[in-house]
Amino acid sequence: MTIHVVQPGDTLLSIANRYGVSQQRIIMDNGLYGLPYLVVGQALIILEPATIHTVQPGETLYSIANLYGITPIILLQRNPNLIRNRQLWVGEQITINFRGEPQREVSINGYAYPFINRNILQHALPFLTDFTIFGYGFTVNGDLIPVNDQELINLAYQYSAAPILLLSSITEEGTFSGERASLLFNDIQLQNTVINHLLDVMKQKGYLGLDIDFEYVRQEDSESFLRFLENATRQMHENGFRVNVDLAPKTSSEQAGLLYEAHNYAAIGAIADTVLLMTYEWGYTYGPPMAVAPLPNVRQVVSYAVTQIPKEKIMLGIPNYGYNWMLPYERGITQATTIGNDYAIRIAAENGVTIQFDQTAQSPFFEYWAQNGRKHIVWFEDVRSIQGKFNLITEFGLRGGGYWNLMRPFAQNWALLSQTFSVKKVV
Repeated sequence: MTIHVVQPGDTLLSIANRYGVSQQRIIMDNGLYGLPYLVVGQALIILEPATIHTVQPGETLYSIANLYGITPIILLQRNPNLIRNRQLWVGEQITINFRGEPQREVSINGYAYPFINRNILQHALPFLTDFTIFGYGFTVNGDLIPVNDQELINLAYQYSAAPILLLSSITEEGTFSGERASLLFNDIQLQNTVINHLLDVMKQKGYLGLDIDFEYVRQEDSESFLRFLENATRQMHENGFRVNVDLAPKTSSEQAGLLYEAHNYAAIGAIADTVLLMTYEWGYTYGPPMAVAPLPNVRQVVSYAVTQIPKEKIMLGIPNYGYNWMLPYERGITQATTIGNDYAIRIAAENGVTIQFDQTAQSPFFEYWAQNGRKHIVWFEDVRSIQGKFNLITEFGLRGGGYWNLMRPFAQNWALLSQTFSVKKVV
């Protein structure tokens, strides 16, 4: 595997010839479909197939996998142009393996809303241990506020990804409520009603675990929040389900602020089966332009987390998005637009600018002038910034990573994942 940064004069053909791979392989692994041209400063992942199989009459994904002693899911990971149950064409070339196979097995989770594009989802599912569907809320009476999730659950099983139900404080109006969360934490009868409803839905629909996502918990609810987690986890375990808790990105036990104070890393880490560190949103919609997940900031959180929580329980949060800010930034006025990482490259290409890479943040960015005459700056993720996060997973021996979120395509991320780790499958 090689990461190639596009230089002036580079073309798809010249890069393919340099590394001895096909142009189609580079396009596929980097999501370059429809891109008008390569962008100077753009990072490309170059995968070099070691074994290629040419499809013969009557062969299927399953028969080819059996021929080489691997699973169909691994073939899907190594051939992102394939989706499950697609008929293969005679003469089609299937990559069996690459030079340099991954050694370490990790767990990978991904979050998505029910309205996710099904094509995007089917290209992500082969790489997931768990697939968390966002998300259920609850009423003041303990009834669940459901989502349209059965089709996604069924798809997850087709790709051997475990479907996980997410519970949060989202209300009937679609907003998050600290008051609603507080009510749950401090009313044992309401807790048990909600938990019983969760168990019914999970058994009926085929969920395999629960993700608990309560953010901005009031400090006065810290202890009752822990008691709720203990109660929910105990009942989930009694019914054969596992529990993940999402944690704000803390760097110390004394860290002040509504986002952090009620998230007691040590206590929650002792209760939950796994935790997700929400290591993103340093650059955010209303904040000043900066990387979404600067590597030094992420490292600080992980360094603290491993002193409080067993490392084999920790999932590193990985952002699958960037932001586009209009300049100059004005606090309280400027509102950045969320964009996909693949789309960020398209913006750079269409505006003829060079992509830069911040060596400290380990994140790419660029500036451009829009047609309305206003200057913009875009921070996003690419294969280099994701590699930095994967390196942290390896360095600290973490359980794996979790993507917020899967709603946008990010081809080179999945290509890098397939070459860095072996994804654990539990279904």
